[in-house]
Amino acid sequence: MSARARGALLLIAVTCLWGSTFAVVKTLGQLLPAPELIFWRFLIASVALLPLVAWSRRGSGRAARVPDGWRSRSLWRDGFLLGAWLIAGYGTQTIALQSTSANRAAFFTALSVVLVPLWLVVAQRRRMPGVLWGALPLAVAGLALLSWEGGALVVGDVWALACAVTYAGFIVTLERMAGRHAALPFTVTQVLSVTGLALVWLLVSGAPALPPAAAWGPLLYLGVAATALTTLLQTIGQRSVSAAEASLIYALEPVTATAFSFVLIGEQVGLRGALGGALVVVATVLSQRADAPHAETPAVQVE
Repeated sequence: MSARARGALLLIAVTCLWGSTFAVVKTLGQLLPAPELIFWRFLIASVALLPLVAWSRRGSGRAARVPDGWRSRSLWRDGFLLGAWLIAGYGTQTIALQSTSANRAAFFTALSVVLVPLWLVVAQRRRMPGVLWGALPLAVAGLALLSWEGGALVVGDVWALACAVTYAGFIVTLERMAGRHAALPFTVTQVLSVTGLALVWLLVSGAPALPPAAAWGPLLYLGVAATALTTLLQTIGQRSVSAAEASLIYALEPVTATAFSFVLIGEQVGLRGALGGALVVVATVLSQRADAPHAETPAVQVE
């Protein structure tokens, strides 16, 4: 198997893991408030990354010096900034799943990939590509069908749209910073930053408490598999898969989320909802064609 094929398979695995998180987070939302869920998820992810940190430091030797090493102020500054975007995304998504379905939240969140080229067009004052003009109405039509399928627009849908906006902000910011730091230290600083910010949120919202026994299994899955492992697999996979190809793979996330939501918690999508979801996926793919000149820049997405 070629390196490109292996990389694509790894990214497909990442997308499937991301898709499964919507049903898991929705179930956990019945046991834990949003700040507790996010804090424990990222604390577990931080602990899961510690062996890799120890291995990397031992492999390079104590006296080894690498660009933007662990003591670099810019590393921690950039990691904290991205951590702030991350907790905004995870927070809005977790709150959204308290009042909207997992599959609807997944398709709403997929708009982040549509918003990225739009954000770049506005920030860089470029003309909007024609294909993006076509993608945006498709995305709006898809969301309208999804809302129609599930009844009136609910507050969770608005939070899911906010999640799409914050994810887009994360992706755009990461695009600017990704080349400044080594992958593992940069990932660890982001995860630790989210853990710290979630702890502050938790302390402000009330007295922290240990999760109930029923929550530990899903939390371990989210922390180890859907946060620490996905970050590692994504980093390895995108070494041999271009950004444009990776973005097309990531567009499958809401599809996998719908499948997992049906299997795990019995959520179903009717004909209008399926059509709406398909339009969102098509809009997502078209939006990436609009950003084709930047295909050499690694594309990154968070769940």
